[in-house]
Amino acid sequence: MTELIITTLLIVVLFLLLGSGVWIGLTLSGVAWIGMQLFAARPAGDAMAVTIWGSSSSWTLTALPLFIWMGEILFRTRLSEDMFRGLAPWMNALPGRLLHTNIIGCAIFAAVSGSSAATCATIGKMTLPELERRGYPKNLVIGTLAGAGTLGLLIPPSIIMIVYGVAAEISIAQLFIAGVIPGFLLASLFSGYVIIWALLNPGKVPAADSRSSFFQKIYASRSLIPVMLLIAVVLGSIYAGVATATEAASIGVVGSLILSAIQGSLRWASFRDSLMGATRLYCMIALILAGASFLTLSMGYIGLPRHLAEFIAALGLPQWGLVIALAIFFIVLGCFLDGISIVVLTMGVILPTVTAAGIDLLWFGIFVVVVVEMAQITPPVGFNLFVLQGMTKLDLMWIARVTLPMFLLMVLAVALIYQFPGLVTWLPAQMKMSP
Repeated sequence: MTELIITTLLIVVLFLLLGSGVWIGLTLSGVAWIGMQLFAARPAGDAMAVTIWGSSSSWTLTALPLFIWMGEILFRTRLSEDMFRGLAPWMNALPGRLLHTNIIGCAIFAAVSGSSAATCATIGKMTLPELERRGYPKNLVIGTLAGAGTLGLLIPPSIIMIVYGVAAEISIAQLFIAGVIPGFLLASLFSGYVIIWALLNPGKVPAADSRSSFFQKIYASRSLIPVMLLIAVVLGSIYAGVATATEAASIGVVGSLILSAIQGSLRWASFRDSLMGATRLYCMIALILAGASFLTLSMGYIGLPRHLAEFIAALGLPQWGLVIALAIFFIVLGCFLDGISIVVLTMGVILPTVTAAGIDLLWFGIFVVVVVEMAQITPPVGFNLFVLQGMTKLDLMWIARVTLPMFLLMVLAVALIYQFPGLVTWLPAQMKMSP
């Protein structure tokens, strides 16, 4: 009971500080320091120094700033224009036509970005003006873009997978491999929804552009070749076992610089902006990770993980009940925090409970990523909603409403990967078996 009161007080302090606008990383460190100072025998200063240094000097974490930098470099190339030009001719034959460019474009860019917001912004800059000019319904254009933008978290390389892999101490390369099939599953669900909607509302879809021959489509797709090669090299080096996630990230940075130079967009200004953008984003994430590591240690001294595990065990929830409870917990938390903060705030407390319930941590990592994807499109703190509001100046709640079908499809995806866990675990198992 004492531990419960202490924990409740610390959580209240945590949300008060977050609500007052204090940086998340400093808030986590401050709450952890209070907990250590008041309720633990170990000196708080010593614990803080050792924990923050340990979390910041992890070699595995080196992949994170490199993948962020790769995404920032490609964000400043002509990739978006080339992608639309290469994809559009192939989409005219599908019901819904060019609405699919949102989904497929996001899936492709997700494989070189790792960031949901960057994916949504980059593809949105390309598709929004084009689809509006052609007369496609605004609710479908915005809804599919907001939903498909979240693929930046699931299709590898993924920033949040690196954060989870470090927290759970499991292979980031295995996590990347595990995200491939669920990523394509989710993209297929989005496209399937567009096809069904288009068949039910044929009059709302503009007529197809002039038909192209097969060879004309192939010629138009030549602009996709560089980025597809980069994806193949980065992910192929991980899947083939030739490179670790960190080494593959280095290859990705070099490849994106070469691609940018070939396209003629590599200038000193763009190089500097990409480097500074990646540095700012990584510093924010690193501060959050350091604070979360210290908070995890503090909660361990207070005894919260053990008591939470005992409490959930006492509830007698079956495994499916625990998964549903955690999904609801993450979705509610996602209304107030961004995805990375959710992962670093909760993993230290939740992972012991998940392990005790016999849930595979690799599968759980993909489950967490899909649920955190939902947080990107839930108000009031939905990063993809913010991105689209900034680009379109539309009402935030209207954007959230037209994105609701994509949210429900993500719920369906969670149900499918729970019912068929092989969707997550089969591909990593094949990679382990291969020589």
